Order: sequence, then C-alpha cells, then structure tokens
Amino acid sequence: MDYLLICMAALIGSGLTLFSGFGLGTILVPVFALFFPIEVAILLTAIVHFLNNGFKLLLVGKHVNWPIVLRFGLPAIGFAFLGAYLLELLSTIDPLADYHLFGHLFTVQWVKLIIGFLLVFFALFELLPALSKLELDRKYLPIGGVLSGFFGGLSGNQGALRSVFLLRAGLGKEAFIATGVVIACLIDTSRLLIYIPSLIKHHNSFDFTLLLAATFSAFAGAFVGNKLLKKITISTLKTGVACLLIVFGCLLAAGIV
Repeated sequence: MDYLLICMAALIGSGLTLFSGFGLGTILVPVFALFFPIEVAILLTAIVHFLNNGFKLLLVGKHVNWPIVLRFGLPAIGFAFLGAYLLELLSTIDPLADYHLFGHLFTVQWVKLIIGFLLVFFALFELLPALSKLELDRKYLPIGGVLSGFFGGLSGNQGALRSVFLLRAGLGKEAFIATGVVIACLIDTSRLLIYIPSLIKHHNSFDFTLLLAATFSAFAGAFVGNKLLKKITISTLKTGVACLLIVFGCLLAAGIV
C-alpha cells in the first residue's frame, strides 16, 4: 500500500509540476510522512525532487532562457539561505490560529498566510482582463528571484512564486517550463548541500527501493507531461497555472498544505 500511494503521488505530482513549476513537493511530503518521520519525509522528497528536475532538464533543457536563469536564479539561491536562517529565528513565534476540519488539526502560520495571499493576488493578473494587459518588465525578474528564494527558504514554497514571475516574462511554453526547471535544479542543489548532514544521519531510515520506485514514477509523470505539452497552447498553460496558483494559495493560507 505504501508503494502504491507514494508512487501515485510522485507520478501525479511530477506531471503537475512540469506544467505549473510547483506541486511535487507539496503532494509528496505529506504522503511520505504517513510512513516515515517528518524529517525523513522531507529528505526523501528533496532527493526525488532533485532527481526528477534533473530528468526534466534532459527532456526540455534545449529551450532554457539562460539570461532569465541568471537574473532570476542567482538572487533566488542567495535569498534562500537568508530565508532559511530567518526561519530558525521565527520558529518560536506562535501560529495565528489552529482549527479542526474533518477530524484533522490545521495550523494557520503567518508566513504561509502571506505567501498564500501573494499567490492569489499575482494569479489574478492572468485571469482578469483588465490586469492581464499589464506588462511586467524583465527588469523586475531579480525581485522575483529574491521573493521566490526568500520565501522558499522560509517556508519551503518557492516554485509557485517563481511561476508567477516567469509567467509575465514573455516566454513561450517550452521556455517557461525549461527555465523554471533549471532554476529549481539550482535551488535543489543548494538545499541538498544543506541537507547533507541530515542525509548521513538518517540514511539507515531510508527505504531505498521505495525511493527508487518513487523517483521512476516521477520520471514517468514528467515524460507523459512532456508529451502532453505539445498539445496545449501558451494561453491554456497560463490560465491553468493561474488557476492552480489560486487553489494552492488558498490552501496554503488556510494551513492545509
């Protein structure tokens, strides 16, 4: 049962994140956490996430817009470390609220509430005609990198904010996905460097067969998603990602993810 559930989560999450730039970690961490301690679940997800991004890079790497990678990715990496450091300082602050829903306890945290509202706000720029006509100059890409990296280090949610800014960067659908993959690979590399001591400490807790199965399931999701990419338009992609951003932002603000 654990193999089936985790592999299905990896397959679906990987297919989703190929288009949207976020989703795999959000889906996979809670599923891994059903069978492993949370710190092990985070480590396992980080490994699958990193390997899957490497595989996606093989699929779509030729479409990367390298100037955007440099302008967005480098600030993101630097501020991810700053966000992670601040997380330690803020760890003692009490959450805004707790509530029960369907027998589960959910916690509303200040950081996730702020990110959730930001995601919904930016997503509306793609869905409302009056706002969709506004242009976001590429000179603001470093600001997007700063926000994405900082909040990624602070809360672990950086893919959604990255997609917000890349959507407005004038990229085609292949370039949008490929550029986001490279930036995610850079951030994943920095995360794993930080995680090395924990990887060594918890390696005996890993089910490597399960980890391999989840990784190949994620590969399959990325492969199928890449085939489907040829059948959609950039406008469809933008609308779909914007809708996912609103859903994800609301769930994040509510403390559900």
